[in-house]
Amino acid sequence: MEPNFRLQLASANKVVNQEQFQRLVRRFIYLAHTQSNIAFAVSAVSQLMHSPREEHFKGIDRILKYLKGKPGVDLPFENHGYSRIEAYIDADWARSMTDRRSTSSYYTFIRGNQVTWRSKKQIMVARSSAEAEFRAVAHGICELLWRKNLLEDLSL
Repeated sequence: MEPNFRLQLASANKVVNQEQFQRLVRRFIYLAHTQSNIAFAVSAVSQLMHSPREEHFKGIDRILKYLKGKPGVDLPFENHGYSRIEAYIDADWARSMTDRRSTSSYYTFIRGNQVTWRSKKQIMVARSSAEAEFRAVAHGICELLWRKNLLEDLSL
């Protein structure tokens, strides 16, 4: 999704076919389990499922166009020659136009292979971008430590 593209809940546009919108979003949610590159965009459109408008289909259309340009994307697991655990964490401060809550995202890698990812709206409204980033880092570090402890328990 483009950095400045925002979908708003309340809109003057007419309500469109809710069943079709929900069906497409459900399929995107399923795809997001294997394609982390659409997780943030799917999270954004899934918040609009109860009252989709004409302009919300623009978000659906952007995801479809992206997927069409990236056929056959998979999750390769390769030996990269090191046994490091890494996490990449980010937050989008006050992204939601309706409730001004931030969105946290993190990706974890084991030995250079992506194993988990998440993009979720934060529970509370952050008063600053630093606060939003701190919450995202806290969740990402918890995931990272859980993975690290699991690997130690399995002696890997």
